[in-house]
Amino acid sequence: MNISSNISSISSHQTMMNTSANNVANVNTDGFRPSDTKISSNSESTKADTRLSDNTGSKKSQTDLAKELTDQIIAQDATAVNVSAIETQDQMLGSLLDIKA
Repeated sequence: MNISSNISSISSHQTMMNTSANNVANVNTDGFRPSDTKISSNSESTKADTRLSDNTGSKKSQTDLAKELTDQIIAQDATAVNVSAIETQDQMLGSLLDIKA
């Protein structure tokens, strides 16, 4: 894993967090249809795809706060893991440079 894949994952999870925050902000907006973000990855990068959720026909907001809360926890934890991996890679590179010098 390299730093660019960690950065790609952080960016994708930020998109997920932004989508979730927008859904929560509109929880009291009548007729609001939330968006949903799915994250996919390959060996090189991570991609976030956001789409409008299916319409249930409700005149009230269709935001599910339980889903949004778990999405935010997932995004937060994934970001923390990727930041930790970047920090570890940085420390390893620093150690290698110290050995070489």
